[in-house]
Amino acid sequence: MKATMKIETHTVNNINIAEIISEEMIINNAEDGLDLLGNLYYQGFDKIIIDKKNITPDFFDLKNGIAGEILQKFSNYRVSLAIVGDFSAYQSKSIKDFIYESNNGKHINFLASTAGALQRFAG
Repeated sequence: MKATMKIETHTVNNINIAEIISEEMIINNAEDGLDLLGNLYYQGFDKIIIDKKNITPDFFDLKNGIAGEILQKFSNYRVSLAIVGDFSAYQSKSIKDFIYESNNGKHINFLASTAGALQRFAG
């Protein structure tokens, strides 16, 4: 069964940003991430915001490679992704370093709120 989601469109500086709104898990594995990317990319979105609650916790376990596989595709398509939520529960050095490095780049950001993501995308 496909998860139900709503796409809220934000337009900042003539850039269409898709915010995924759902109470369900949208990304359970790398394939789901690629489906979401492809779907939104072909709808003309260059930037995507998704809440961390909509992504499998496995994503944040870097050893299994789900995050790397998904984020590589976002970079290839030059689509920016903001994952919003509270990341303080992740205490491993590898995930903290990963979040820090991502936030210093352009394509993938881990931010506290949608407002913060829109501000980053506008910047």
